[in-house]
Amino acid sequence: MKIGIIGAMQMEVDTLKESMENIQTREFSGIIYVSGNIGDKEVVAAVCGIGKVFAAICTEAMILEYKVDCIVNIGVAGTLCKELGVMDVAVADQVVQHDMNTSALGDPIGLLSGLNQIFLPSDEKMRALLCSCLQEKGITYKMGTIATGDLFLHKQTQKILLHERFGAIAGEMEGGSVGHVCYVNHVPFAILRSISDGEGGAMDYETFAEKAALQSIMVVLDFISRADELE
Repeated sequence: MKIGIIGAMQMEVDTLKESMENIQTREFSGIIYVSGNIGDKEVVAAVCGIGKVFAAICTEAMILEYKVDCIVNIGVAGTLCKELGVMDVAVADQVVQHDMNTSALGDPIGLLSGLNQIFLPSDEKMRALLCSCLQEKGITYKMGTIATGDLFLHKQTQKILLHERFGAIAGEMEGGSVGHVCYVNHVPFAILRSISDGEGGAMDYETFAEKAALQSIMVVLDFISRADELE
């Protein structure tokens, strides 16, 4: 099995790289891809950058050039629900692009034109394995909708709106795009987000982003070691 790991920040992939052997690097569209082995698993990791377009570019190249069997998108997010605080974890059962809006044409907000869907489901086995890894580490988590858009959510009014409109538990800037590309390519995906910012918004992010990102990597390393359970 070949597992793709996509992060938004360099610290995530650098930490993963430390566990790799037989490392090779290639560049596509300005994104550096690091491939190698972690135990008996083939792994490809990349920093996609921040935002939906960078995430889509990275995901498509990883699928086409490396022929990965599945993709895990890791990183940080802001909480959109009372149940998740800073350093807790959100696991997506589905993703939505909250800034997709053709409502002027009579469509519901979030509808993905061409797919005729608002929500795209993550892979059931992958998200169950992530949850099992979180349980073993004693990390508080919640499964639910993760909302994606090209907007840093720092206002409480924005967060309340996304929770009410989509039932979203966390908001970030890449997962929905990764899920979109995986969906149209028939590649299973999972999205894991450590909560880096709560009601404090940008202030929390600056304080906790690195810790939250490193927590995501530790969970993913466990996921990789148990990936045989997906077969």
